[in-house]
Amino acid sequence: MEHITVYGAPWCPDCRRSKAFLTEQRIPFRWVDIDADASGRAFVEDLQGGGRTIPTIIFPDGTHLLEPSNAELAARLGLQLRASRSSYDLLVMGGGPAGLSAAIYAAREGLDALILERGALGGQAGATEQIDNYPGFPEGIRGQELADRLVAHARRYGVEMVSGADVTGIRRDEGEAAVYVETAAGDIYSAPVALVATGSRYRRLGVPGEEGLTGLGVHYCATCDGPFYRGAGEVVVIGGGNSALEEAVFLATLAEHVTILVRTEVRASELVADKVRNHPRITVRTGVEMDGFGAVNGRLGAVLAHERVTGAALRIEAPAAFVFVGLDPNTQFLRGAVDLDERGFVRTDDRYRASLDGVFAAGDVRAGSAKQVGSAAGEGIAALLQIRHWLADRHERPMPRVDEG
Repeated sequence: MEHITVYGAPWCPDCRRSKAFLTEQRIPFRWVDIDADASGRAFVEDLQGGGRTIPTIIFPDGTHLLEPSNAELAARLGLQLRASRSSYDLLVMGGGPAGLSAAIYAAREGLDALILERGALGGQAGATEQIDNYPGFPEGIRGQELADRLVAHARRYGVEMVSGADVTGIRRDEGEAAVYVETAAGDIYSAPVALVATGSRYRRLGVPGEEGLTGLGVHYCATCDGPFYRGAGEVVVIGGGNSALEEAVFLATLAEHVTILVRTEVRASELVADKVRNHPRITVRTGVEMDGFGAVNGRLGAVLAHERVTGAALRIEAPAAFVFVGLDPNTQFLRGAVDLDERGFVRTDDRYRASLDGVFAAGDVRAGSAKQVGSAAGEGIAALLQIRHWLADRHERPMPRVDEG
């Protein structure tokens, strides 16, 4: 759907939630701030007979939803909201390269796997403009294409996949032969074994103005939101790693100029760093501390920072800033159930086993992983082979299903 329009306001939490959901599902949409756009406000009022319920979401066929829940929005978008039954041989939490690779191998082993993915299938790989280090693609491959290929491969083997499924808890009751996971929709699924492959998300800066301007000029995915700024005079990228520099190169194909702000020094690979250094439309400023974001008419107007050595204030007027300052693991639902390290990543042994019996972890979510798409796929496969041995040792391959409804 290429012409979804979301009418809302920057102070509206349900508007931010709906926008975040659409972004996670990689569904393009147009945002209209009714506080700043009189014609947009008039359209909403006319549609609602004088009302101003937001978000008001308009679909390509002219139908609309008013203040929908994520479940209502997912249903309207045709997303599969729940699995066909409640019991499987293997539960895979996360539909990125690690989870998809594991599920493909599981299907080849005759294991009936279910993938539960909070966002869009393909994970962060699908939101990356270009992947140049995945083996077998000497010219590189678009992240979305690689994600689509992995999903298609899993579908070929009949793997059941549910997107928009936010796992909120996991347990294995004493004496039980199954792991149980629960989703935000209230669905409970069980299997003798589970693989956590929920990956990670881009870290926030935590500076003034960031939360209120997220989606209104402050972004965390250049592939998703960069095209909104085609032709912009200036765009800012914050961060000094591979992701920041690679996304800056992509944004330079859209905007007239890109400024990269780095807190200390550039930490990207030499290949990527050279590409940026030699780019005529990219400037890198190191030793810069972020202070916040300034708004103009409800949208980002300026990036505020200072030089760490001199203390000199820095103000860059730009309609967009893209933040890439590291990753936080998607492990909120595991707290209290599985041993996590000090940063929240899942601790495992050398067989990818987590502290809760019958739970394994692979990919970016695992402590000590390489945080690369190629290694994530490899870890998913390696973890599945260990899962196969674990099941064979317990004579639980496959487990009798208790509920086919």
